[in-house]
Amino acid sequence: MVGGRPVHALKDVNLKIDAGEYVSVMGPSGSGKSTLLHLLGCLDRPTSGSYRLANEETAHLEEGELSRLRRHQIGFVFQFFHLVPRLTAEGNVELPMVFAGIQPEERRERARKVLERVGLTARAGHRPDQLSGGEQQRVAIARAVVMNPALLLADEPTGNLDSVSGQEIIDLMETMNHSGLTLIVVTHDPKIGDRARRRIGLSDGLVVSDRDSKT
Repeated sequence: MVGGRPVHALKDVNLKIDAGEYVSVMGPSGSGKSTLLHLLGCLDRPTSGSYRLANEETAHLEEGELSRLRRHQIGFVFQFFHLVPRLTAEGNVELPMVFAGIQPEERRERARKVLERVGLTARAGHRPDQLSGGEQQRVAIARAVVMNPALLLADEPTGNLDSVSGQEIIDLMETMNHSGLTLIVVTHDPKIGDRARRRIGLSDGLVVSDRDSKT
């Protein structure tokens, strides 16, 4: 509600995203990008309509069931890394597994493997303030995928990085997509958006374009 009037952040959106796709969502500020991301990530509920994730209807799930879906099916990467300052890189990566009740020995093993995957084995014992921006985002990606989600949602993942670090982060996420992870990147940067196989354009809450960028 704004000024006592309802605001429809998204209108008549009808999308199907297949497993393993690489999709960018683009549009100006206020176009509905963040709202769409929050709905896809089960952070918000649609006021009407249906959203199915991995063949499961989510619109009417209880909060505990939504938490389960987020924990096991979805990884999130944001512009600001949202790392816990007092924890090491390894400790930050372990957090989702702590909430999932995974035993300490398995947590450490899985965290070390995923940190190796993102090229940070040597930095596992460092706190965020001892890491560069690119390294912090790598930690955030490792944390996002340590539970082996089916879907990775990235909201302006390079927006807080220099061009070299940003390129490395996009390359890393694309490598994961090539291994089967569904990747959805929300961005205002056409250079980033154009890299996706499929590009969705939003304006005033409407899908105004949806096309394969490689054709």
